[in-house]
Order: sequence, then C-alpha cells, then structure tokens
Amino acid sequence: MTDTTSTPTTPHVTPLSLQQHGQLRWRSPADYGFAGHDNLCPLVLQELPKAVMALPIGFIAQQDQFLLVAIQGLQAGSNLYVAPDGRWLAGYIPAPYRSHPFRLARTESGQQVLCIHSDSGLVSASEGQPFFDDQGQLAPATAQVLQFFQQLEGNRQHTSAACTLLQQHGLIQPWPVRLQTDAGAQELGGLLRIDEAALNQLSGATLEALQRSGALQLAYCQLLSMQHLASLGQLAALHAKARQAPTPAPARDLDLEFLNQGGTLQLGAL
Repeated sequence: MTDTTSTPTTPHVTPLSLQQHGQLRWRSPADYGFAGHDNLCPLVLQELPKAVMALPIGFIAQQDQFLLVAIQGLQAGSNLYVAPDGRWLAGYIPAPYRSHPFRLARTESGQQVLCIHSDSGLVSASEGQPFFDDQGQLAPATAQVLQFFQQLEGNRQHTSAACTLLQQHGLIQPWPVRLQTDAGAQELGGLLRIDEAALNQLSGATLEALQRSGALQLAYCQLLSMQHLASLGQLAALHAKARQAPTPAPARDLDLEFLNQGGTLQLGAL
C-alpha cells in the first residue's frame, strides 16, 4: 500500500532580518518545480470555492486532529500536477505555493516569524525585489507577502476548528482509494473523507451549527472534489509516457485537455 501521508523534507528556512537580509533581494519562482515532491498540500476554507473545481481534496490525521489537504500524487515524493517543465497543471494553485520562497514559522514562544527559503536559489544581492526599504522597514512587496501569510494563518485556525467539529460529529471516515494506472492498480493509504451517509442523517440543529462554522461547506466541497481523483491516474500515465520517451517530450506536448488549465503567480486573494 502506498502511504500518501508522508511529508517532504522541509527546506532550510532562515528568519528574515534586517541584519542578514538588509542588502539582499528576492524574486518569485519562474515555475513550480519546487513543489514537485509534494504529494499533499494543506488547504484552508477560504480556498475551497476555487480548489474544489480543480483538485481532489481529503483529510489526513495529524496528531490528535485532522488536516485538510489537496491530494496531488499517488505516492510520497511525487506531485503529478507539476509538469516536467515546472508548469502547474491544474486550474487552482494552493496558497502555500504562491508565497514561495517565503514561509511563516513560529518560535518556541508562539511568535510568528517571516522566514525565507535560503536554499531556494531565489535570493541574491542584485536581482528582484528588496526585502527592506531604505528606512529599514519591510519593502512593499515583502510586506504584501507578510499580509498574505497573516490572512492565511487566520483562516487556517478557522479551518482547524471546522475539521474538529466534523470530527466531533463522527463525519470523517477512512477513505480507501484504489486507482488503475498503466503500472497497475495503485492504492492510496492514510486518507480520510466525509461520511456522506452520516452527514445525511444529521438533525436540522446540527446542520445549522455546522453551517455557521463553515464546516458544512467544507464537507460538501470535499465530497464534490472527489470527482477529480481520476485525473491523478490520467496524469500518472502521461508522466510515465513522458519518462519513457527517448527524448522526453516537453509538458506542452502532453494531452492535458481533461484538466481545467489555469493558475497565476499573483498573491492576491486566497
């Protein structure tokens, strides 16, 4: 069985500081190759209206709670939505990827700290946006990234509370997934989904409580997103064919008409 719950190795991150980064600049990535090993990506409630139109969504158990995730690959270390040339092959790009090479981390005291992926190749002394302005304050582009993270973090707490409420009402169950690919049947382990039968049996009062918290929207979005699971098998077959070709074909030559193409590098709204 393939365990989908493995997480990729965390790149080295450095807290952003005027002393260390005052004379340096950063630039956005040219593609999404940096996400090529992420078979899962955390999502938040505010993303769901767009994510549900493009990606299969599920839950994984993390310590004593459940985490909402986009399912991006059939095995750990493989993101099928990243093309060989680094393009993103779905109609929605999860929020964490739109903030690369930045990351928001927490200190032991719980303080939030803006960090930079120091091994990303996107930091230099001459190219891109400055981290700080001449007064030693965050430059406008960097401040926009921090604001984006603050918005994301606030919604992450809302999402966690909604997942907890679904769990308390017994609405999350194991999700045995078996996909047929050119390499044979592929099983995804460790995934969870909404128990639709249990959801349909809830009382009006419980449904109203779920609706007020955003948990009901989350539940229906997860169920709706399951239609995209088949695209993973199709993408796996296309990636396999590209690898087997004598001269690997560029991603633009792959027949991806079954996908809803799109995406943007802009931070903007989640």
